[in-house]
Amino acid sequence: MIWYFILFQFFFGQETPINTPDTLLYFDIVLKDKVIGQLQAAKTHQDAKVLYQSTTNITTRIIKEVNVNYQYHVTFNDNSLKKADVYITVNNKPHAETTTQWLGNHYVIKQNDSEKSLKQSINYSTILMYFTEPKNIKHCFSEEDGSLNTIVPLGNHTYKKINAKGKENIYYYKNGKLNKAEIDGGLIRFQIISK
Repeated sequence: MIWYFILFQFFFGQETPINTPDTLLYFDIVLKDKVIGQLQAAKTHQDAKVLYQSTTNITTRIIKEVNVNYQYHVTFNDNSLKKADVYITVNNKPHAETTTQWLGNHYVIKQNDSEKSLKQSINYSTILMYFTEPKNIKHCFSEEDGSLNTIVPLGNHTYKKINAKGKENIYYYKNGKLNKAEIDGGLIRFQIISK
């Protein structure tokens, strides 16, 4: 069990919770049958809170070599989102940062230099899609851009997630866990495949 904790510290760095993760997930990022990156996600119970963390590293070539790193740190309490931090770097330079925090009766969402609020309670967000099949879930909060996405069941444990810009991702589940996903990343389309 200790090696899980060591791996978790390696992947998630200083913001590692004291408790050992309950669940660790590993995915390959695949583009045209070639592995171009890795995604690791962890779920940890800490008192009444549930902490979710994920890190994604992608290295590919679009005219020149590009390295993209995503870091998600998300906290739920009583099945409601309390805080989410997303940091994205491209070639080791800051690209985007979004923070969502519950402040009494609304969320404050700060994205780069802009700020907005959201009064609607958030019970399901993008990071949960790695861990839990979105049965009977119609909307999903995007920690990355601070918007609500639509989830459409396609049958056979398959779901379409449509983001605020109309981009569609398809998620496939097996035994309630994410098996693979087809992601529209804008410049490229790729797959996430469970290891």
